[in-house]
Amino acid sequence: MYAWIWRKLPGTVAVKFVEAVLLGAAVVALLLFVVFPWIEPALPFTDPTAGS
Repeated sequence: MYAWIWRKLPGTVAVKFVEAVLLGAAVVALLLFVVFPWIEPALPFTDPTAGS
């Protein structure tokens, strides 16, 4: 999968590296600010009866 992404990115190796870092940062930001807050109410971590 990573090789496919690397081949599809345009530019030289240095440009591809910068694009890959930005793409990774965008994925992390999407997870932290959209996906995880959206699923947080469904997680049992704040339930005091979990595990008993």
